[in-house]
Amino acid sequence: MTRDQLLDRWHEEEVLPRSGWTFDHLGGRVHDSPTPWNYPGLCRTEIAAARRVLDLGTGGGEFLLGFLDVLPPDTTATEGWPPNIDVAAQALEPHGIDLVVFDAQHDDELPFQDERFDLVINRHEDYIATEVARVLEPGGVYLTKQVGGDDFAEAHQLFGAPVMYPDHLLSACVGELQAAGLVLDMGQEWRGPTTFDDVGALVQYFMMVPWDVPDDFSVSRYADTLMNLHEGGPAQGLPIAFTESRFVMRAHKPV
Repeated sequence: MTRDQLLDRWHEEEVLPRSGWTFDHLGGRVHDSPTPWNYPGLCRTEIAAARRVLDLGTGGGEFLLGFLDVLPPDTTATEGWPPNIDVAAQALEPHGIDLVVFDAQHDDELPFQDERFDLVINRHEDYIATEVARVLEPGGVYLTKQVGGDDFAEAHQLFGAPVMYPDHLLSACVGELQAAGLVLDMGQEWRGPTTFDDVGALVQYFMMVPWDVPDDFSVSRYADTLMNLHEGGPAQGLPIAFTESRFVMRAHKPV
């Protein structure tokens, strides 16, 4: 395939409509490595014992809907990314799950009363530790899986994108939770490879996860960098690899 043909194909993938917060539409062209913990399993255990659940940053609601069989009637979710809000509302509201529009990157205070929930879960969403502590009742649990500030470091180097939250690592976040009055029960971090079968899949990924590339990212502007990735990997039958960084924490509010 010629350079122009490849660029045309990548342009098509760049403008594909996207919503929700999964990469299922990539059809197995992205391959994550397993973490040493089972976050869905951890969530299921906590949700089954909870009475009032808050899911921070629900995306399109896909993850939360995986627990319908154990969700309590009093379940609330937040979402602030515009492409996801309507998707999440349409997915969750038929099941009696309230969706509250909340932009975690710009809104400082969670729109809930003190001690409103006995469980807060959070998969990859920004949060303020003092606000999580405020809305938890005494004895309540906070369970979160986070993207480390050094996630996809190779992509930042290749494309010249600044790292938005370089200090967002387990040690710093544990300190913030403890400073907010929560007691850490478990904390673990992990790094491992994520691979892409082709550049088109990578382009789609970056359109959904734009903080790994510069604000002006496009196939046209970064055609040479993308072509170099293609020639060094898929053109030779090799995947494109980047390093994922993840950590998980469970904490509770003292009684």
